[in-house]
Amino acid sequence: MNDDVESIKQLKARYFRFIDTKDWAGLRSILTDDVDIDVQADSGRRYSGADTFVASIERTLGDAMSVHHGHMPEIVLISPDEASGIWAMEDELWFAPGSPVEYLHGYGHYHETYRRGADGAWRIAALRLVRLRRDVRTANDS
Repeated sequence: MNDDVESIKQLKARYFRFIDTKDWAGLRSILTDDVDIDVQADSGRRYSGADTFVASIERTLGDAMSVHHGHMPEIVLISPDEASGIWAMEDELWFAPGSPVEYLHGYGHYHETYRRGADGAWRIAALRLVRLRRDVRTANDS
């Protein structure tokens, strides 16, 4: 049980690191094939499937610098192969020159479900980002 919770914590740490270091293959490896990504409250988008999500995040953040932090995980094991979690989050994103948004500093929570695969590894099966605050600087603000 404690090993599973620790494995899920490391999974989420890899999620943040893979996005910030632009390791798109690594990001793809920690998602279920049928992952459901819901960032509608943040960006108005929802993604079905790992390949679709990774391709979109690569287009959106490929030229940006990002720093993601996750804190205070609340992880619940639902069954031997399924778990849920809530993470307090903070991120900062600096977008490439010419982008409509130059900078974003966000605060909120990730609500997630995890599934253990046949290989024994935990993966993110669903993710919903709920931001409590967004500090944004646009090109028009400069």
